[in-house]
This record gives sequence, C-alpha cells and structure tokens, in this order.
Amino acid sequence: MEQKIKIMIVEDDELLAKELSSFLIKWGYAIILVKEFENILSEFLTCMPGLVLMDINLPFYDGFYWCHKIRQNSNVPVIYISSRNDDRDKIMGIAEGGDDYIEKPFGLELLRAKIEAILRRTYQYKIKEQIFFGQEFSFDSSNKLLFFHGKEIELTKSERRIMGKLLDHKSNIVTREELMMELWDTDEYVSDGTLTVIVCRLRAKLKEASGEEIIKTKKGQGYIIT
Repeated sequence: MEQKIKIMIVEDDELLAKELSSFLIKWGYAIILVKEFENILSEFLTCMPGLVLMDINLPFYDGFYWCHKIRQNSNVPVIYISSRNDDRDKIMGIAEGGDDYIEKPFGLELLRAKIEAILRRTYQYKIKEQIFFGQEFSFDSSNKLLFFHGKEIELTKSERRIMGKLLDHKSNIVTREELMMELWDTDEYVSDGTLTVIVCRLRAKLKEASGEEIIKTKKGQGYIIT
C-alpha cells in the first residue's frame, strides 16, 4: 500500500485547523494537528512530516522562529498560512527557510494546488486524480479504485471501467453503446445483456455501501451519475 504523505498543521485557530485537516484527509493526506505550541520542533522531530503548514501568529514563539528551528534539522517544505500580508513578512518567511506563503482568507483549492506543486518539486510525488461524488464516495481514476468513507469497495475489472467512464462524464448521460465500447478490450464477453448485469451489479454495490441510488437510468438514453 502506498504510504500517505504526512502534513503537519501548525495553526492555533482550532476551527481553521480542523477545516484544513478535514479537507486534506479527503485528498488522501495523513494529518498531524499541533495542539501544544510550547515545543513545536519536538513534535516535528517525532512525527517527521513531509510538509508543514505554518501559521505566523502563534503562542509563545511565532512561525518564523519555528521555521528557522525546523530548517536547522530538516529541508522539509514549509508553507506559511497567515493573515499578515506585508511584504516584509513574506521576505522574512523566505529568509527563515519557508517555501511558499498564502494569505488568509484563502480558498482551499488554492492551498491544495500549492501543496501539490511543492510535493512534486520536492519528492517527484505523483498526485492521484480523485473524483468525489455522492455521500463520501471517491474514485481514484489513475488506478480505477473506488472508496466509501476511505474504505475500498471491491470491483471487477469491468465494473472499474464502467465506473471510470461514468465519472469521466459526471453529470452527463453515457449511452449503453459508449459503455459497451469501453468494455470491448476487457477479458469479459460483452453483449447487451452482459452490460445490464454489470451495471446492476455495480449499482447494487454502491447502494449497499451508501443506501442511495448513485447510478441513475435515463430511459432510452443511458446512465448518469450526478
């Protein structure tokens, strides 16, 4: 199993810290939430994260101080998250070893983009393409893996291909002909009846996990996931 990248969040605003944590867990990262701010370096050395999100205004010592301490021990990337937007703060952040700086308030997708860019540069890390749908479903489109609340749902090769095709055209109707074309290069013999069986089987697995009808039939047209 691929090891998750650990992100250490150093943020004394508890609500923001939890929001960041929930968002990044959803994207497959392991999160370390710092709650004791007296000795952040000690927790860093214990956890050894792959990236640090560092607020500047912190109890005891500011984020510049802790970034400097981390830099004495590690080259792990550090992104500052701060409401301080003065250019002098940004220069100080870079001088103390920070890799990037994002001003509050910020969009979570912008933060994710910055995180992924730094991880790619630092570790040549391949970011998985995940599609989220329904209530807590996610689909790793690069490996064709389906998850519900983070737990994998076992799919056959044909079910994975159907799932991927429907999600590639999420919120649009996919015809039965398009789905049959998608299955032609699998090991399973494909007929009109075979396709019906595969879709029914896949629909049942999704409903068993969530209690909802995820794949909807559009009579005479095909199937859709919204």
